[in-house]
Amino acid sequence: MSLTETDLAAREALKARLGKGARFDAPNAPAEDLLLARRGTAYFARKLMELTDEALYEPAAISGLTRAHVVVRVSYEARYQALALEALVKGEVLERPEELPTLDLAATLPARALRHLFQHSEVHLNVCFRDLTEAQWDREMRLIDGSKTTPRALPLMRAKGIWQGAMDLGNGPRLKDMPERLR
Repeated sequence: MSLTETDLAAREALKARLGKGARFDAPNAPAEDLLLARRGTAYFARKLMELTDEALYEPAAISGLTRAHVVVRVSYEARYQALALEALVKGEVLERPEELPTLDLAATLPARALRHLFQHSEVHLNVCFRDLTEAQWDREMRLIDGSKTTPRALPLMRAKGIWQGAMDLGNGPRLKDMPERLR
């Protein structure tokens, strides 16, 4: 997937509308991967909002998990990436946050809380991506699992995870909706 002229024109129009005070991705940010992740996030959000509160606790497309588990997993993945980016920017060592409940416990949250968890985590990650400087996109960083990478690799990781998460909800997502690059 590459940015089309329509994508580029829409981005420039948005910049013109928002003016000088708005913040945008760094010029060297991986725009295509960020677009994949952001479109995947919108798709996941749509599939999530199609679910009734009761349906969140029904089985997901993954055996043994509920849809609530999928929402928590996708949200935690975003949160962990955001925390890793914040540590990179601050020059700190990333430590696993102790305040996050386990996946099984978090999956028992009320439906409204699950929806807010997803919404907040995706905004947090998007802000972290947007605020990276040109130099920071290529700095080495450590992820929550201890592996090393650069921020440049994270948007594609997020895209893969969020699109797979939408499929895992099991409420009618179609493989043909997923970008060909991720299938």
